[in-house]
Amino acid sequence: MAADRMTLTTADGAFSAYVARPDGQGPWPAVVVIQEIFGVNAVMRGVCDRLASQGYLAVCPDLFWRIEPGIDITDHSEAEWKKAFALYNAFDVDKGVEDIAATIAQVRASLECDGKVGAVGYCLGGLLAFLTAARTDSDATVAYYGVGVENHLGEAEKLAHPLMMHIAEEDGFVPKDAQARIVGALKNHRCVTIFSYPGRDHAFTRTGGQNFHAEDAAVANGRTGEFFAKHLK
Repeated sequence: MAADRMTLTTADGAFSAYVARPDGQGPWPAVVVIQEIFGVNAVMRGVCDRLASQGYLAVCPDLFWRIEPGIDITDHSEAEWKKAFALYNAFDVDKGVEDIAATIAQVRASLECDGKVGAVGYCLGGLLAFLTAARTDSDATVAYYGVGVENHLGEAEKLAHPLMMHIAEEDGFVPKDAQARIVGALKNHRCVTIFSYPGRDHAFTRTGGQNFHAEDAAVANGRTGEFFAKHLK
């Protein structure tokens, strides 16, 4: 596996992305990794590296570039949480989805990509993944514990490609009533597969995080791996 950075361009400017490549010669199917509120940090780079080991060109764009480029913080201190929530509150979701769409288009056109591009997002990125599935031509998308999805369920009618959602049943950022609304609106959608995880809190797959649960993280990531293998390879 090899990793470096690439530059992506939009009408509003340019921003960077972390890139992890599989061993050997491409082209490969690609997955755009959509960040949490902590930027393109070690956890997100680790997700990319894992995907690269599974045979995907993995790209994690810096979606906070319009606010402050290069954010790379953790969930390990109060100061970092304060910084993360300030970035979250300043973030323009619609512009973020536009940046993801630009990333998908530029990755798909790359000689390193075989034309198939999916996406996976966590937390804030989980919401962005849902909107990516609704608003872009991502071939297959996965949303982990997306925050605020219940406020965008009207966009479900635009879903045309496979979407997998992982919901933590004890998610402190996605209340039970919000979960019920999400499941009720999407459980019978032909493009959507939903998995719920009893007893799990927000970010249960975040390696090193307070709520990390190794067993259920492995289950969720295994399901994601099978989903991408089915739809991208």
